[in-house]
Amino acid sequence: MKFYFFLGLLLGFCHCRPSYAPDDQMAAKLPDVVDFNFHIKPILSDRCFPCHGPDKNALEGDLRLHLEGDALNKTLSSGQRAFVPFSPRQSEIQTRIAQYEMAYRMQTSIPEVMDVAGEPPHIYDLYGSDSRIPGTYAANCLLARRLVEKGVNFIQLYHRGWDQHFNLPKNLSNQCRDTDQASVALVKDLKQRGLLEDTLVIWGGEFGRTNYSQGKLEMGNYGRDHHPRCFTIWLAGGGIKKGMSFGETDEFGYNIAKDPVHVHDFQATLLHLFGVDHEKLTFKHQGRYYRLTDVHGKVVRDILA
Repeated sequence: MKFYFFLGLLLGFCHCRPSYAPDDQMAAKLPDVVDFNFHIKPILSDRCFPCHGPDKNALEGDLRLHLEGDALNKTLSSGQRAFVPFSPRQSEIQTRIAQYEMAYRMQTSIPEVMDVAGEPPHIYDLYGSDSRIPGTYAANCLLARRLVEKGVNFIQLYHRGWDQHFNLPKNLSNQCRDTDQASVALVKDLKQRGLLEDTLVIWGGEFGRTNYSQGKLEMGNYGRDHHPRCFTIWLAGGGIKKGMSFGETDEFGYNIAKDPVHVHDFQATLLHLFGVDHEKLTFKHQGRYYRLTDVHGKVVRDILA
């Protein structure tokens, strides 16, 4: 299933590469060539050498690799763990070559994906006139559909400037004009091509806005502040029920009055749609195992098709 997230946050990842080499006795037990793809099952590390220093005791439990299959019979008995050095071995060279080859395939595929000249006029009409202007939200929605067709698993689109603390009537109408038609067009386009059933589209932001005015209170100029207690997102495709709403606020739109969905519930539901049990997906950090949903989260089954 593909996953789309609109107007969201950009998550950054820092990949740290430990450089600890095992002692001679341990190294002698390792095969000359360890195929990372077939023999080694990595365990997520707590810390890494470049960031935290060459403390061997601290590293133990951080960089640990299971040896499986044929490599297991040649090296260690079942259940033991070994350090695998990051030295110029054939396995590392093969892995690096595969990375460069994948990067090359990604780069060479970009011109074809980005070339929208062959899109028929009715598609541009569907997405709106802005879809002909590179860099606009509408143009990016069209590119998103093309990326789905190429099998890209995760696509994230941005549309900035929703922070209307003032001048809301004008600015919000502009934002809606930029996004409404193109967002609907993307869902329709995916559906008519048979791509929506296994593509989950999520449209949302990071918090809501107050139900009361901020700043000036004039007919053409007023604003709304940040409001974390309740806000709305919408989802389409990917196993979600059609034509329904879930949850209600109070009469003032200030608090949730019925069927709240916490962020952990939302995460658990997304993982469920991707075929992952959020209670079993764990990672080790500071000596214990964590879930992405911490110790919370339940699947919101009422919204599932």
